Amino acid sequence: MFEARHTMDAPTPRPADNGTSGGGDGWFTSPRPPAPASDGEPAGGGTANEDGTPPGAGAPDPEREHTTASAAPAALAPAWTAALPSPPLSPAARPSALRPVAPPPASAAASRGGPGVPAQRLSPFSPGAARAGEVSGDAVLVRRTMAQIAPVADEVTSYFYALLFVRHPELRSLFPAAMDTQRDRLFRALLTTAEHIDDKAFLVGYLENLGRGHRKYGTRPEHYPAVGECLIRALSAYASAVWDADTEAAWVRTYTTISQVMIDAAAADELRAPAWWHAEIVTHELRTRDVAVVTVRPDQPYPFRAGQYTSLETPWWPRIWRHYSFASAPRSDGLLSFHVKAVPTGWVSNALVHRARPGDIIRLGPPTGSMTVDHTTDSGLLCLGGGTGIAPVKALIEEVAEHGRRRPVEVFYGARTDPDLYDIDALLRLRQTHPWLSVRAVIDQHAHQRLPDALREYGPWIEYDAYLSGPPGMIRSGVHALRHAGIPAERIRHDAVEELVGAGN
Repeated sequence: MFEARHTMDAPTPRPADNGTSGGGDGWFTSPRPPAPASDGEPAGGGTANEDGTPPGAGAPDPEREHTTASAAPAALAPAWTAALPSPPLSPAARPSALRPVAPPPASAAASRGGPGVPAQRLSPFSPGAARAGEVSGDAVLVRRTMAQIAPVADEVTSYFYALLFVRHPELRSLFPAAMDTQRDRLFRALLTTAEHIDDKAFLVGYLENLGRGHRKYGTRPEHYPAVGECLIRALSAYASAVWDADTEAAWVRTYTTISQVMIDAAAADELRAPAWWHAEIVTHELRTRDVAVVTVRPDQPYPFRAGQYTSLETPWWPRIWRHYSFASAPRSDGLLSFHVKAVPTGWVSNALVHRARPGDIIRLGPPTGSMTVDHTTDSGLLCLGGGTGIAPVKALIEEVAEHGRRRPVEVFYGARTDPDLYDIDALLRLRQTHPWLSVRAVIDQHAHQRLPDALREYGPWIEYDAYLSGPPGMIRSGVHALRHAGIPAERIRHDAVEELVGAGN
């Protein structure tokens, strides 16, 4: 048995507001009242399950690929403390609750490694570790912890949020009513951190993006210590077989660094952009029975690049955000378009396709994503778009055209049936205008040729940069086919598979 001795202070906020000013609750005031709710479904402004199902339904939301289906408490009250899940450790064997923790002084932490940590251990994000190509001691301990909790990841994350909401009930309002997808997000973030803990360039970029994105939830610097305390408590409870003072010290240093990077990124972003944008729906075009093209007008300029995506929140399901790609390059009139496919039990997608109308107000998070074109080269573009994943491909074509350079663009438009090629006419019009553009449809229903086969037939693609957007299965098979065709990984661009909701899933 050992006793936790570390403390966790709030990382330095700069500036204090962290981008939550300028609105909050009550922004959902639409010029047109929401459509009446169906039986069993809350009316506009009601709270949805995070898994995308109506209250009481148990099906996961296919708008998220890795959504879990475990139930969440309907409400939080002091009495819920008694129902707090029990970790697999007795109180005597459990580490004591962490007090608010401060990061170890930079000079001391780097040289001594903190209490109970050997002096030779390298810290997370250590430049020395990166230069030497070594695995830092903290990375070893963090990855060992993640391997230990992987089989019970849902239990660990459920226990973490239970701790957080019981000890800090004021934070509950920052989260959706049901926590299924939220638990999954947390574990994915921990896995990403563990995997890239010694890759400073990647991890800092990833965390900065998270920090900027968290502004729309109302996250403030003072929230981070509470999260860190409960996270380390949950990890220690479920990784008891490998947990010791050194492991706890490694996690404290890792989390302290993570939180400071996120806070700094949020503070810097606050100086140049709002936490969110209000946007009015100006047109709503139903292309098929379950696909709509939604065009919105933001309340202030919205800078983005073709190939990026944003998070979107509707007035009917507050605090539930889904990712959607921009369906056009930036326009002179400032309008933004999205292609949305309604999926079974998907609250946001169904609301946007079947419920939204011109005049409704939605909310947009900041743009993100790295599937953008490098205009300093003359390489051709090989674009694979599946379903509504054709939206960012169309945006890329428009941006290439605006730059006026005659670089070849080859588009493969994948669909299950002929009606699923809902945007083929727009692409064919672009092809008529731009002779450097080629468009080929690959339809599963006809089964004449699968997408990987078509890629092999029309290659080689050695001199091309590849861009993929669509269902996760298409992304995986497409990447495999492109790598097999000789395109190096660094020339294959797509967003993380778990964030492909915006591509139309």
